[in-house]
Amino acid sequence: MTFIHNDFLLSNDSARKLYHEYAYDQPIIDYHCHLPPEDIATDRQFANLAEIWLEGDHYKWRAMRANGVAEDYCTGNADPKEKFLAWAKTVPATLRNPLYHWTHLELKRYFGIDALLNENTADEIWEIANAQLATEENRVSGILKQFKVKVIGTTDDPGNSLDHHKTIASSDLPTKVVPSFRPDAAFKVFSADSWNHWVDHLANSTEIKINDLDDFLSALSDRIEFFDSLGCKASDHGFLQCPAAYASETEAKEIFAKARKGKTPSTEDSEKFFGFTLLFLGQQYAKKGWAMQLHLGALRNANDRVFETIGPDVGCDSIADASQIDALSDFLGKLDKRNALPKTILYNLNPSDNYAIASMCGNYFEEGVPGKMQFGSGWWFLDQLEGMTLQINALSNLGLLRHFVGMLTDSRSFMSYPRHEYFRRLLCDLLGKDIEAGLLPKDLELIGQMVSDICYANAKRYFGF
Repeated sequence: MTFIHNDFLLSNDSARKLYHEYAYDQPIIDYHCHLPPEDIATDRQFANLAEIWLEGDHYKWRAMRANGVAEDYCTGNADPKEKFLAWAKTVPATLRNPLYHWTHLELKRYFGIDALLNENTADEIWEIANAQLATEENRVSGILKQFKVKVIGTTDDPGNSLDHHKTIASSDLPTKVVPSFRPDAAFKVFSADSWNHWVDHLANSTEIKINDLDDFLSALSDRIEFFDSLGCKASDHGFLQCPAAYASETEAKEIFAKARKGKTPSTEDSEKFFGFTLLFLGQQYAKKGWAMQLHLGALRNANDRVFETIGPDVGCDSIADASQIDALSDFLGKLDKRNALPKTILYNLNPSDNYAIASMCGNYFEEGVPGKMQFGSGWWFLDQLEGMTLQINALSNLGLLRHFVGMLTDSRSFMSYPRHEYFRRLLCDLLGKDIEAGLLPKDLELIGQMVSDICYANAKRYFGF
């Protein structure tokens, strides 16, 4: 039997029936990812396996570095095949790391390759995969069709022209591609120079002269309207933690004026401006019916040397040991008290906070909106068997798994769609084990309907696609 077979990860009859009869054939709504819209708009054809597989993949870069591979083969300018060979030599060292499963799922699903990737098989796999990448079936549009991707939610700065989204919307691509509003740069008055550069970009995008706080908020509102006109259904934020303080409108105007003059506000004032602006945005999302996604708990760019020589977001990030709950409760409570709490998905990076985050979701609700507050799928370091299982268990014990909106890739790679399959298999195996143990009834229609909804229909309803 090959490593990736029909019953991979499915350990009992109930799990196998749930997966093959209820999960396998469901379409994909990839409601949060970092795929480049340009690649979709131009229907990119990848030149080789290194391009589609290693370009921008910080998961692989981390493993390669840990295996002693030189940086030139990760983020550097080494020959594409040499980069691939460096990855192939690393793969055998990733046993029990999710990369081992993902790698072989991807080889199987994209190229029909059953061989285990290693130094000895690398050349043949390189040739087979590259030949298939040259076909129409493995252009971007072909990949989306192959994996039944119905919706993609990209991640976009408010100042983005969204021209690629316009191109996609006017094309005959069956997959719906919508922007998601990621305004994190708006809060960063603690770095006045770069913040002012971003505000100038926002001003150019909106043709609004941003001289004071009112202009700034008007420009943000203008972009929300623009994103909404192109089908946006969600915002996205990535914070170490939620704001610890909130400025009054008068204070916010003073902080804005100081920062706009290039003077860096104090740490306290920066935090207050963060709180004021995020609260303003949350209310705008609620008016639009958008979902607000909060990614909490990442310690980013921990390696100063790499940050200074290569830059941000290259795989030198960690799980932070930051307090989350009090500030999160304060933020959600402020919006709820104003009847302006949007649908919200909370993604937690520190598994020690799973139960606290899951319990927080139960504090806020709305009549007629099942699952308004979502404990999001295992994120980043936790989107693997153990991490996703822990998340599902916490959600099940403290909330309603029935309304869970399921998996997302959160990826920059078009090779990541088997992560949905991976999630579906572990979900079915978890439920199958409960059935076999007598913890759930052996009613496959009841539980199977929940599975199929988690895989697709819940997200479709939640976001309004």
